[in-house]
Amino acid sequence: MSQVTVNNQTATTTEKMTKFRWVVLGFIFIIYTIATADRSNIGIAMPYIRKEFAMSNTEAGGIMSLFFAGYVLAMIPGGFLVRKLGVSAIFSIFMIATSFFTGAVGLAGSILQLKAFRLGVGLSEGPLAVGMPTTINNWFPASEKGFATGIFIAASKFGPLVVPPLCALIIAMFGWREIFYFFAIPGIILGIVWYFLVADTPEKSKFCSSAEAEYILTDKAVVQGKVKEQRPYTLAWLDKLIRAKKIEKIDTTAKLFTSWNMVGSAMGYFFMIAITTTMMSWIPTYLVTVKKLAIMKMAFAAAAPFAGTVVGNLIGGWVSDNILGKRRKPLMMVTALTTSCMMYSLISSPADPWLLGGLLFITGVFLSLGFSAFVVYPMGLVTKEQFSIATAITNVGGQLGGFCAPLAIGMILDKYNWDVVFTSLAVGCLICFIIVTTIDEPVDDPLV
Repeated sequence: MSQVTVNNQTATTTEKMTKFRWVVLGFIFIIYTIATADRSNIGIAMPYIRKEFAMSNTEAGGIMSLFFAGYVLAMIPGGFLVRKLGVSAIFSIFMIATSFFTGAVGLAGSILQLKAFRLGVGLSEGPLAVGMPTTINNWFPASEKGFATGIFIAASKFGPLVVPPLCALIIAMFGWREIFYFFAIPGIILGIVWYFLVADTPEKSKFCSSAEAEYILTDKAVVQGKVKEQRPYTLAWLDKLIRAKKIEKIDTTAKLFTSWNMVGSAMGYFFMIAITTTMMSWIPTYLVTVKKLAIMKMAFAAAAPFAGTVVGNLIGGWVSDNILGKRRKPLMMVTALTTSCMMYSLISSPADPWLLGGLLFITGVFLSLGFSAFVVYPMGLVTKEQFSIATAITNVGGQLGGFCAPLAIGMILDKYNWDVVFTSLAVGCLICFIIVTTIDEPVDDPLV
């Protein structure tokens, strides 16, 4: 559809606009909650796995890092697959594969099998992380992408939020192996439903009206025959601070790998994912071994940061779209700086589960205020045709942090203590802040 045609239709169409994009987003939330639960459940199970398979902290960290090794390896190939074959087919296939390997972890009879199945979960889930942002980029106008991505990222934290109490209940009733059997079932069902429900683009969907597809493409809603304009952005001083400028969108794969904006944002994401991975993989062990919490109190405290991240992601996405005029960099900077402070504060964290849970909740809120901005940022930097590769690059940078963090923390704990762990994470966030300050904010009309 040409731009001229779109503009003509915008002025004349009176067709009732559906809101199927929000159904798609709701489905994304549910399905990615399941996917992230599949990756994070091993953090709760690990203290009990180690009773059956003797291993050092470094070995335990290595097993948890294997997921991210597979995740990283599958990311960029997944981006090319999505661009070539579309989201629907690729997503469904790999969602089912993720569930298969999740269930297989419960069948592991040796450490070698445990490693192989966790690697399989990572390899299968990698393309999902490309498919979700690509779907949001295709299904939402620019003015809603921040909020939509905030909900998507909230799903990635809602999974770890529900995992601790569910896993604690399953362990208390059955054992650690049953965790993986239980979590394997929903993904298989949802992978099949996705294929039939969600088309690659709005114009291909039988559930989406042409008026909604037009709105998504033009970012202009028609209300009673008149175009509803977006509220103007007025914080000119902030544009100067964040290096806002009009940038020609990247339209080739080669340019993606040589753009400092692209590489810098991915490097910043490295440190953010390192924090969330630590919360998923090592905090349950910290709560059991250092704070001496019983299993249900541990489950409460371990879930607290992810309750905070759900809240923070929703707030951050809305603020980015509606208050900051689709600027993504400000909250990226805020998140890096405040998370550094929160990591350092954990050195003196209280032993009381309620106070500790409150501190971890606040940590989660600050961590996630700008978390979704790292995912949305490439949407303003590249063309839609290149976005699946761009989001793969961003995720590779981030998930390398996911790979390195559990292993590095295990190595630190074998030689030092948790004070060194939290100090290292605080320094990492400061490095992230410095990197983010060097990238540009791509905008159509900078107020500088």
